[in-house]
Amino acid sequence: MTSNTNLRVTVWNEYRHERNDERVSKHYPEGIHAVLADFLSKAGYSVRTATLDEPEHGLTEEVLNNTDVLTWWGHMAHGEVSDEIVERVHKRVLDGMGLIVLHSGHFSKIFRKLMGTTCDLKWRESNDHERIWVVAPDHPIAEGLGDYFEIDDEEMYGEHFDIPAPDTLVFVSWFSGGEVFRSGCCYSRGRGKIFYFRPGHETLPTYHHPIVQQVITQGVSWAAPTPRKPRTFGNTPALEPYKK
Repeated sequence: MTSNTNLRVTVWNEYRHERNDERVSKHYPEGIHAVLADFLSKAGYSVRTATLDEPEHGLTEEVLNNTDVLTWWGHMAHGEVSDEIVERVHKRVLDGMGLIVLHSGHFSKIFRKLMGTTCDLKWRESNDHERIWVVAPDHPIAEGLGDYFEIDDEEMYGEHFDIPAPDTLVFVSWFSGGEVFRSGCCYSRGRGKIFYFRPGHETLPTYHHPIVQQVITQGVSWAAPTPRKPRTFGNTPALEPYKK
């Protein structure tokens, strides 16, 4: 796995299921965000967490201005995320902050705003077997992986997934019910990089899976901001003299 002790990661989680559903708290007693933060910290990143019910959802101007990559997990309370905070996150992505959107975060306000589509899909909670095929083996997010990896029990997501065509499609999932799904999608928006990664149903221990952890860790590294000179816009004088 890639390690970068200077990379500042904020792990955002709705943190509702874990407090209300024993099936979820069994796997994530301190919240999904705690598991994500733990393995990202062990990879060498500087990690903080934020949750929906904190003031400003934990995503204050100060927090976001000191975040290189934000990870996002939400499901039952997408509508409770303040539009003001969505605008704040959106601006930071356009300015260069990376964003990792996980599982049911496909329906989050921020992902739909960045994609400009409904981001709807087919789904089924029947603990399907999932085989995740690596279709971009040279991509940094797929570093060290084989042709595919498998998750014994997962929620099914199926096509059509109403998203724009990814800049790079890294993973495609096949489910034992017969469906396929674009499960690892990379985008750029403004100066920011976005990675959507499908696995992670709350009642299943998916985020304890070592390869899932590896993919998210490498996704964070890939989405990190790239140092660049400030962009210039607006009315610009000619570089060379010319005759009218």
